[in-house]
Amino acid sequence: MLGSVHDAEDALQNTLFRAWRGLPGLADRSSLRAWLYRIATNASLDAIARRRKRVLPFDYGPASAPGQGLGAPQAESVWIEPYPDGELGLESGYAAPEARYEQREAVELAFIAALQHLPPRQRAALVLREVLGFSAREAAEILETTVASVNSALQRARKAVDERLPERSQQATLRSLGDERVRSLVTRFIDAFEQGEIDTILAMLAEDATFAMPPYADWCKGREAIADSWLMPAGPAPRLRYVRTRASGQLAVGTYLLDSRARRYVPLALDVLTLRGEEISSVTAFRSPELFPRFGLPEALRP
Repeated sequence: MLGSVHDAEDALQNTLFRAWRGLPGLADRSSLRAWLYRIATNASLDAIARRRKRVLPFDYGPASAPGQGLGAPQAESVWIEPYPDGELGLESGYAAPEARYEQREAVELAFIAALQHLPPRQRAALVLREVLGFSAREAAEILETTVASVNSALQRARKAVDERLPERSQQATLRSLGDERVRSLVTRFIDAFEQGEIDTILAMLAEDATFAMPPYADWCKGREAIADSWLMPAGPAPRLRYVRTRASGQLAVGTYLLDSRARRYVPLALDVLTLRGEEISSVTAFRSPELFPRFGLPEALRP
């Protein structure tokens, strides 16, 4: 709903506080689950009303010209945040039989970014029905509206989201590749970056690949533009080290930069990879080292 782990934690605390105050007045304890989701939905809708829509740089403005650079960083509150699905125990599969999206699909960057373009109540209707698997009647009760209204909102939301999503989710892509090929791809990615092998890195990218680095608004598209971007390792190897992880249901690596004075590698960015077949179609490098503990990544690496 919110595109931000920080905002979601605030909404959760708000939800629990409202539930604690309201629990003595709840007559039908059998409807506890729906009642809690109604409170959580309202807390999320209240949060959306108070702040700007979160986006990825790809939706913030057009691609930058080659060699243009990244410009000045924007406010952190503008950007969608990656979700630490491994650390928070997000399961594979569907939350309920009526759900349309797998649980890991529902935190992929493309899906979260598409949700942010929906009006708030359409967003809520789609999450309740298609992600959490509530029936139309249950969703109507949670949103305190009619079944017809929920179905109408869901139809519009589904159309808008489908227009923005790629043909294949990252979950489907990862399954089609299989664990061995995925491991090989990530190993090649890490080895190429740690050794500064630019040609190998570019060969792994799709021709129309994109690269963005929130909190910077500028982003680039195409191998030529990416070759001139901040993604490429600069200086002699080995200035970079990488640790594998998962973020937003996708492949990801924690990037560490050598601090020669401290004689250790320090957190630089969390790179979330989007695949199209065996090619990397997008790299979103969240330059927010404070995210590392959420993903179970070490605070530093020894040389």
